[in-house]
Amino acid sequence: MHKENIITAGNPVATATKALIMVHGRGASAEDILSLAKWFPVGDYALLAPQATNHTWYPQSFLAPPAQNEPWLSSALDLLKKMTDQLQQQGIAREHIYFLGFSQGACLTLEFIARNAARYGGAVAFTGGLIGDRLYPENYQGTFEGTPVFIGSSNPDFHVPVARVTASTMLLQSMGADVTEKIYDNMGHTIIEDEIRLATEKIFS
Repeated sequence: MHKENIITAGNPVATATKALIMVHGRGASAEDILSLAKWFPVGDYALLAPQATNHTWYPQSFLAPPAQNEPWLSSALDLLKKMTDQLQQQGIAREHIYFLGFSQGACLTLEFIARNAARYGGAVAFTGGLIGDRLYPENYQGTFEGTPVFIGSSNPDFHVPVARVTASTMLLQSMGADVTEKIYDNMGHTIIEDEIRLATEKIFS
């Protein structure tokens, strides 16, 4: 399972007033995703990036039946829960905890916040959607109380169908999230400048 292997950057949690949890994609690393922080106005944040065992959060596509991604999926979700709980215990209010993920990390980020809906600082999902062969609303509880969420993706994207992005947006909105969704034609499986601009504007400003 996933060990608690967390790379940190930015301000120490003890002196920071805000924290950003950054979740890497399949085949990538915590250091990779942390390098994105320089593009965002998060100079006064504590930055935390968990490292997935063998560089993957769960083995199958995020569109596989959830049981096929167990026990790895539950282990990954538990790790994010533990991180958010620890940040709050260390004095960072939940509404000052932010999330950012790319690809597999974006899917995991959206799945986590939907299962643990509350007023967070905000969430950024670069190319991702809620996890499963279909949506499982019974797994999602709580209310976001206006938490801002940005989801950017490509049409088409080899891994993430636009239909799942849109369905995820609608579900998060139904739970009280303030979602900004932007689909880019033929963007490719990457992160572009306009996504960074929008995420900055909607989430970190």
